[in-house]
Amino acid sequence: MAEAEVAGAWKRAFESDPSEKEKYYITVAYPYPSGAMHVGHGRTYIVPDVIARFWRMRGKQVLYPMAFHVTGSPVIGISKRIARGDEKTITLYRDLYKVPEDVLARFSDPLAIVEHFSDEYERVMRRLGLSIDWRRRFTTIIPQYSKFIEWQYSHLYAQERVVRGAHPVKYCPQCENPVGDHDLLEGDRAEVVKFIFVNFQADGFLIPCATLRPETIFGVTNLWINPDVRYVKAEIDGVVWLVSREAAEKLSMQKHTVSIIDEINGADLVGSMVSHPLSGKVQILPAPFVDPDMGSGVVMSVPAHAPYDYIALRDLQQKGEYTDIVPIPLISVDGYGAVPAQEAVERAGIHDQLDPKMDEVTQEVYGAEFTRGKLLPLCGEHEGKPVRVARDDLGDVMERDYGSIRFFDFDTQPVICRCGSRAYVRILDDQWFLTYSDPIWKQQVHDQISSLSLVPPEVRAEFDRTVDWLKDWACTRRVGLGTRVPWDSNWLFEPLSDSTVYMAYYTIAHRISDIPPESLTPDVFDYIFLGKGDPKGVDRQLLDSLRSEFLYWYPYNYRFSAKDLISNHLTFQLFHHRAIFPDDLQPEGMVVFGMGLLNGAKMSSSKGNVFLLEDAADEFGADTVRMFLVGSAEPWQDFDWRNELVSSTRKQIERLTSYVQDGVLSAGETGVDSWLASRLQRRIVQTTTALELFQTRQALQEAYFGIESDLKWYRRRLPAGSDGGAVMRQVADAWVRLLAPIIPFTCEKLWGDLGHEGLVSYAEWPLPDAALLNPAVEQAEDLIMRTVEDIESIIRIIPMTPSKVTLCLAPSWKYDVFNVVATAEDRRVVTKELMKDESMRSLGKEAVNAVNQVTKLIHSLPPQLVTEIVSNPPDELAIFTQALSFLEEEFKVAFEIVPAEESTHAKAGMALPFKPAIIIE
Repeated sequence: MAEAEVAGAWKRAFESDPSEKEKYYITVAYPYPSGAMHVGHGRTYIVPDVIARFWRMRGKQVLYPMAFHVTGSPVIGISKRIARGDEKTITLYRDLYKVPEDVLARFSDPLAIVEHFSDEYERVMRRLGLSIDWRRRFTTIIPQYSKFIEWQYSHLYAQERVVRGAHPVKYCPQCENPVGDHDLLEGDRAEVVKFIFVNFQADGFLIPCATLRPETIFGVTNLWINPDVRYVKAEIDGVVWLVSREAAEKLSMQKHTVSIIDEINGADLVGSMVSHPLSGKVQILPAPFVDPDMGSGVVMSVPAHAPYDYIALRDLQQKGEYTDIVPIPLISVDGYGAVPAQEAVERAGIHDQLDPKMDEVTQEVYGAEFTRGKLLPLCGEHEGKPVRVARDDLGDVMERDYGSIRFFDFDTQPVICRCGSRAYVRILDDQWFLTYSDPIWKQQVHDQISSLSLVPPEVRAEFDRTVDWLKDWACTRRVGLGTRVPWDSNWLFEPLSDSTVYMAYYTIAHRISDIPPESLTPDVFDYIFLGKGDPKGVDRQLLDSLRSEFLYWYPYNYRFSAKDLISNHLTFQLFHHRAIFPDDLQPEGMVVFGMGLLNGAKMSSSKGNVFLLEDAADEFGADTVRMFLVGSAEPWQDFDWRNELVSSTRKQIERLTSYVQDGVLSAGETGVDSWLASRLQRRIVQTTTALELFQTRQALQEAYFGIESDLKWYRRRLPAGSDGGAVMRQVADAWVRLLAPIIPFTCEKLWGDLGHEGLVSYAEWPLPDAALLNPAVEQAEDLIMRTVEDIESIIRIIPMTPSKVTLCLAPSWKYDVFNVVATAEDRRVVTKELMKDESMRSLGKEAVNAVNQVTKLIHSLPPQLVTEIVSNPPDELAIFTQALSFLEEEFKVAFEIVPAEESTHAKAGMALPFKPAIIIE
């Protein structure tokens, strides 16, 4: 059965409706279809599919829906670049994304881009076997969805969680629009930072220096200026300042009147003096490292407390320049001397400004001073204040008494809009904001986070940190696709703000599309989602049915998304759910993904560092892609796609097919059948447990590699002429089902080869049979297996062809030692306790050595095996005697099995429990 044939059988197989079964509803962050899918996207959607298929086979009613997020301006920016003939963009879409020329010609219309890639995404997702209910597909610009967003925001507006105000936002002058992270080609992780300008008086003008640490004004020894930059004198709100041209442009966007009146070279200011009432007169020094695009383009230097300032000054002084300037300590901090920056630099062995450890050292000093630093007497009335307090106090003083202003900028540069233009920080007067800063709302979300099931659990702290620092969020834009603000039609909701509760919309998406948008009033959605009111204009029976379906599926069980969305989308959706839905409809859990790498580098479509998902499926096959992505890392870990490793995965699937086809013909019994049957039960338990914990890689290790390893040993242990017993058919039957969530195309074919009717996708998940568990048999085979490995290791290193192998078995007293060591609460006192026994004392040094050897052995064995050896010690003589013919056939030499105490060979004394001494002659 080829992939296409299987895909045909699945065409409507995963359409999911309410039933008597327990539901399992998962969602994934819907994609923005502005380009082709790559293998990084593949993992994002394949891992949830593995979980969906697993729970479907466990008998739950599973819903896995999909939609396409097209809100905002990214696709408009793309269409504009294509329309104006931008060669880089055209090359990306024509050559990397393989868009046909006739289709590309239509991409000047943003909706053509949306339509093309939405269809392509569905096609590729089907190609990869995603078990999605495609009836529920929608885009975020259809009228029905817009009505849903209007309903959502009518509640937020009524609760005064959406307010108008003046706030700094990321802004694209070219688009004349605020931009969000999804609107950016570069700088999507950049944060808006609030600086304060400290104004130094020069000859007829002010020189402002941006800082986050106004308390350090008392330790300023000089200013840094870039001698290679041409600065401007500009009248800022009626006062003449000297700043970089870039700073002047930024200030003009932050509600300041800016008029450039002159230019001056930075070099012309080197050596001149400036002053501030709190620092006195200081000199301007040359610094080519000063970036004119950061702050004002001029930096105040505090070498006692800023490692970069300290080492820059040291570099100049080592040339014999400015040797009269000395660092001025103003903060005392435990763990550092009088000049923390100097101590940190010297302790780290830093030689110059280019040392990669400089950032780390800087953060170390800044962090220590902020958390436990206090101001020295030099700081006058601020003496003794903790830095964390003095920082705010001095900021207020600067603004009130010394003409300082607040200035907003990005913490990293550049920030580039998808239209190709640079983005800046702008203060908008009439922007609409979500009040994420509200402490009551924050506390409600904190409470919700404490009860969420989060995978991995350690991300809980990151969610809490995000809630703590989250500020009011600009939720509207002037330009783009999406839903207009119902009370202010000049604005549209931006992408991260209209994608917070759409998981609820999925539950009715396939049925609400038939209702005219004009009938979908807020009252209708109130009834469907909140059970309130008496809406008119829509059939009540239909509304009751929609509400019933919503209540069947909601809340969702788990949401899957990337870890970089914790700082926005994943946390935003918790805020919105808390504001709109009652307690019993709050999200239950989230699984957070790691990043995708390609040959060790972060995947980036804009930089061309991607391998398209459809190309991967064409080259390797859908199941190979699935198996590699699942097996490369656990979902929350980063994974690295490498073509050479993917090829080996295809061979693993081929081996599975061969094993299963052999199993179809197996019959009869052999002496090791009970061992294989017992091992299978354990693999079923371990695979099931792993998938319940979202450990998809571990599940694959157990379900594929574990069972394959068991089969290899089983075949090795078969008597000559035997192809295996009927147990191989049992293994094949369970094996196909265990792997069906991961490699479903292959498993559908093999399920048919085994003679089963219907889809393996809906077959019953294997259940362990306790009657087939046989710990004693497993323990015996484990002993034989370990001994065979030890013999092989010895043979590989000795320069002779063996003629005989003798296995010397540990005496019973060593098992006594094993039991005491294994069960001891404190193994350090085991020898002392054992020596209280007369029989042990009589053994003298031999017993002492045995304790040490057994302790090392126990550390090397799996804890479960140690427990089993203690509770059910193996009869080593019987086990090896029964396996004698196998051992002799395996190594083509004679074997002798003897108790160690009956052997006179020097090595016999090395025999330990579960580890015979091996004598090769």
